[in-house]
Amino acid sequence: MTIDIRPLMPAFAGEVFGIDLTRPLSTAEAAALEAGMDTYAVLVFHGQNITDEQQKAFSLNFGELENTAGGNVTKTGQQRLGAFMADVSNLDANHQPLARDDRRRMFNLGNQLWHSDSSFRAIPAKYSILSGRIVVDKGGRTEFADMRAAYDALDTKTKTMLEDLICEHSLLYSRGTLGFTDLSEAERATFKPVPQRLVRVHPVTGRKSLYLSSHIGKILGWPTPEARMFLRDLTEQATHKRLTYKHAWKQYDLVMWDNRTTLHRVTRFDDTKVRDMRRTTVAGDAPTVEQMAA
Repeated sequence: MTIDIRPLMPAFAGEVFGIDLTRPLSTAEAAALEAGMDTYAVLVFHGQNITDEQQKAFSLNFGELENTAGGNVTKTGQQRLGAFMADVSNLDANHQPLARDDRRRMFNLGNQLWHSDSSFRAIPAKYSILSGRIVVDKGGRTEFADMRAAYDALDTKTKTMLEDLICEHSLLYSRGTLGFTDLSEAERATFKPVPQRLVRVHPVTGRKSLYLSSHIGKILGWPTPEARMFLRDLTEQATHKRLTYKHAWKQYDLVMWDNRTTLHRVTRFDDTKVRDMRRTTVAGDAPTVEQMAA
């Protein structure tokens, strides 16, 4: 069966038919999906009852997998999943919902803020691939915003002003927004801010996009209050309803998105209910700005 990608609304998301992700992809199938990502930025697959190993194998068609270390406050021995699987569920190692005051739960509430996965890393992520193993009936949707369209909507003067701006990204900033500041010195060192361009160029299509995230805390060379107010306004414009797609999860849905050209967030849900979501992340290949070695 030939892969068929049909546009959803708005049309930066596409729905994929004619593929079974439990089996290895052919070279042609992988190329078709990569081309689909360049066009749409978000791809939705239904009915993909895959294992962790199958999900990792699928992800490897698009690049190396990103190590999950350094992106959470889960301690050694608390992990529920194996290597290279990011646990974005609300579950502990015994597959039970985290307690309301568990610091892992409070840290993960930051996923409800608009963000780009791993923008807090010196080399940020390319794709994220999220599998819904157990989903909730109400809430828990994933919203996406098209940062290419957001850039296109800006006036010429604003585009010129943004062109060479560099921002600092860190989990310290996004979690600090929520009042989560209870971090060890080791965690603070791990979450050290990194610079990223505010405007990115897609390496295949050449389209420009905004590189926004709740992880941003500074614009280099700007007073911090002015920078944060400006970024707040810019994010509000960039995530206007007309620029967003909201995915209502069904069990075994798999959604793949390009972190270079989209923002996303999860909507609030009753997290006393089990929500088992497992993500693989395809690593990027270069920093967005030239950086000296530490």
